[in-house]
Amino acid sequence: MSLNEAQKKAVSYGEGPCLVLAGPGSGKTFTIAKRIEYLITEYKVRPEEILVITFTKYAAGEMKERFRRVIGKSGLPVTFGTFHGIYYGILKWAYGFSQENLLSEEEKYKLLKECVLRTRWEDNAKSREKEFFLELSEEIGNIKNNCYNIKNYESRRFDPVSFRKLYDMYEQEKRRARKIDFEDMLVMCQDLFVKRPDILKKWQQKFRYILVDEFQDINQIQYNVIRMLASPEDNLFVVGDDDQSVYGFRGAKPGIMQEFRRDYRNAAQILLNINYRSTAYIVNGASRVIAHNKYRYKKNVRTEKEGEVPVHVQEVTDPLEESRYIVSKYREYIKEGIPPKQIAVLYRTGSDARVLAETFTEYQIPFYMKEHVEHIFENFTCQDMECYFRLASGQYQRSDMLQIANRPKRYIGRDSLAEGEVSYESLRRFYCDKGWMQRRIDELEQDMEIIKDKTPYAAIQYIRKSIGYDDFLKEYAAYRSLNQEELFSVLDEIQERAGAYRTLHEWLFHVEEYRRILKERTTRKNEEQAVSFLTMHGAKGLEYEAVFIIGGNEGVMPYKKAQTEEEIEEERRLFYVAMTRAKRRLIISYVKEKSGKKKTPSRFIGELLVAV
Repeated sequence: MSLNEAQKKAVSYGEGPCLVLAGPGSGKTFTIAKRIEYLITEYKVRPEEILVITFTKYAAGEMKERFRRVIGKSGLPVTFGTFHGIYYGILKWAYGFSQENLLSEEEKYKLLKECVLRTRWEDNAKSREKEFFLELSEEIGNIKNNCYNIKNYESRRFDPVSFRKLYDMYEQEKRRARKIDFEDMLVMCQDLFVKRPDILKKWQQKFRYILVDEFQDINQIQYNVIRMLASPEDNLFVVGDDDQSVYGFRGAKPGIMQEFRRDYRNAAQILLNINYRSTAYIVNGASRVIAHNKYRYKKNVRTEKEGEVPVHVQEVTDPLEESRYIVSKYREYIKEGIPPKQIAVLYRTGSDARVLAETFTEYQIPFYMKEHVEHIFENFTCQDMECYFRLASGQYQRSDMLQIANRPKRYIGRDSLAEGEVSYESLRRFYCDKGWMQRRIDELEQDMEIIKDKTPYAAIQYIRKSIGYDDFLKEYAAYRSLNQEELFSVLDEIQERAGAYRTLHEWLFHVEEYRRILKERTTRKNEEQAVSFLTMHGAKGLEYEAVFIIGGNEGVMPYKKAQTEEEIEEERRLFYVAMTRAKRRLIISYVKEKSGKKKTPSRFIGELLVAV
């Protein structure tokens, strides 16, 4: 592979800071590998003085392998690593840290849980445990990544006073256990360099040439430390694309790329503006969308690949029709000769793929999910319906009765369900002295008798309206501070999809079978004959012959939680990343309604169709 003029300029750049703006498919990995070769062969830089940093172990390994292929030999002592890996190595050398000092994800979860138990947050944590602790961990990490002072920090997700108290408690318990978490590696490295200039000088002399890949994903603390490390020679060669900065929730800021030009006023700026991946239709369409972002480096990206077919935007009635449309287009692509592994379906969040995954399962089309998707049947409302259905079918397991006994409130106590298998008679015996409880148990038995012969759709309707499950859900949402609309939306979807089954047994079997297949799709190793299902974040850095982007609606893209201009711009960058994964075929679909509610197409689709 030969270098184009912009790549040659980047590869042969001399000393001092340099910012390389590398658009999608512009050959940045190859350029970095050739740059390392050039430093060694032309500028006679010793390999051990070169440090190459990227964001994941996989990317670091890929970069190392690409360099090996470019230079034609292995064993050269160039250092390849992630920010955390390099900074941890420095701390290990300075403080004698070992693996024992690193806080594992499991330990972190346990420690946060202990801290939460000492606050008034237990109810929220119990009701949405996974989401709650993920958000909590994310926010704690962001404080360190952005160098915020906890004393002045105002949380938007949690009560600010309680959050600060919990943060301090978490840090104290961590120190007591002599542990450091992921973000501590960065903070401690910065502190070490500030307090010990002699140690900083040692590492500056070791790494005289520093190259950073995916620079748009850098956060403030990483940037601070890398600047210290590169000083005073400032041989800092950074490669990135501010239009692909999509990790704001981890503290990444595209503004740091602008900051780089302010911090290094003599820095060269080189644009790799030829996209070798996508057709002109895809490149031009993506460029029209991203041009609506104000805070970015303006780029004129072009491609030499002629477009075969334009980007297609498809309107469908609802998610079920959308999934069947994807199946039909998938079959067309297979007939065209596009292999399944070169086809990907991208979506904003895992929940957006629920119907599609079910339809692919129904049509027995192999698919592979890189990330775990919290599917609809994992939701507690679905589990409640399952418990009701099993009880109505004559299966009297204690766990099922325990789950729905007070959904809605019946005042059935846990102590009345002491046996492994319970019955209405055992409950009556327990409450033999309470006539009002006898009546409640009679009602429960009668309700189960009524729903046992209903269709799943009618049974769910009866549970919701006649038994009072909807009223329970409203109270539950209010008490747990949950979004009532989201809970009802999930339950509506469960009920809607239950309409395809005739008996409770059929639906129960389908749910279990779907869970089994979905687990297989997320764990199996052989992806050769499978379509890839990915979130937009998970697709970053990948490419496919054909890409489907589903759920192109307002509230999904941009995501409903994005409110500020900065957040909307990040959502637009994410949409841009998704579009530019495609080489030859790109289809974007949106629905007209979901769960009985009207939906509008995303503003990004409007931007795609109309030039600025």
